[in-house]
Amino acid sequence: MTENLIPVAIAYDFDGTLSPGNMQEYDFIPKLGVSPRDFWEQASALAETNQMDTILAYMWRMIREANIKDISVRKSDFHDFGKQIKLFPGVSDWFARINIYAHSKGIRLEHFIISSGIREMIEATPIYPEFRKVYASAFMFDHNGVACWPALAVNYTTKTQYLFRINKGSLDVHDNSVINKFVPMEERPVPFENILFIGDGETDIPCMRLVKEQGGHAIAVYPPDKEGAQAHARKLVEEGRATLFTPADYRQGKGIDLAVRAILDRIEATSRIR
Repeated sequence: MTENLIPVAIAYDFDGTLSPGNMQEYDFIPKLGVSPRDFWEQASALAETNQMDTILAYMWRMIREANIKDISVRKSDFHDFGKQIKLFPGVSDWFARINIYAHSKGIRLEHFIISSGIREMIEATPIYPEFRKVYASAFMFDHNGVACWPALAVNYTTKTQYLFRINKGSLDVHDNSVINKFVPMEERPVPFENILFIGDGETDIPCMRLVKEQGGHAIAVYPPDKEGAQAHARKLVEEGRATLFTPADYRQGKGIDLAVRAILDRIEATSRIR
């Protein structure tokens, strides 16, 4: 039975997609004693001045400001910061519900994170065990266990690399033996048409476009209480970047729940036709 299951993957952004706001703003930035706006503006200025990647800039500022303010940044500290992250309604039991539905359709469903946020923080959330793999910016830790250097920086264009890793089954970030190798479409573990990407913002557009142009599906979610968010999500659909848009409410019977079930139905029907 397992061998005949249809392989399907859902890849999610994190901040603004599964969780309201940016994960650094729940606990880490307040401990620095600066406003989120000041922190991000200073990181952007640093990136512009040094012509550096904006993700590397904010990660560098995290370490620098923590050292200045005598804030510990061991892996366990990032886990403590991550425990404060809030989730959108319905996210906590979303995976169990949608997995059961997928299995009833003969689908083997796997979940992935592709985020510019901090992996060590995501690891502390209650939903972390639900993911086959979490691709997110991460730190390297020295012999004292203190964050000292970015191990991985995931920006809006490098995000697409991880979709190809899912597609080709080359999931380890340090292994490029398969990701740059030609693999016939019929031999790839998860066809692009069986990949669904869920995101919310500008940094998700390359992933949305890639998945959609390769025959998959992209959903733009938005926080219903944020001014202008719905209009932005609608624009992504009108411009052909996303398949559809819906509020970031994962409870049963809500828009995203119905949409993902419909997409799984379509994947199952298409597979049977083939």
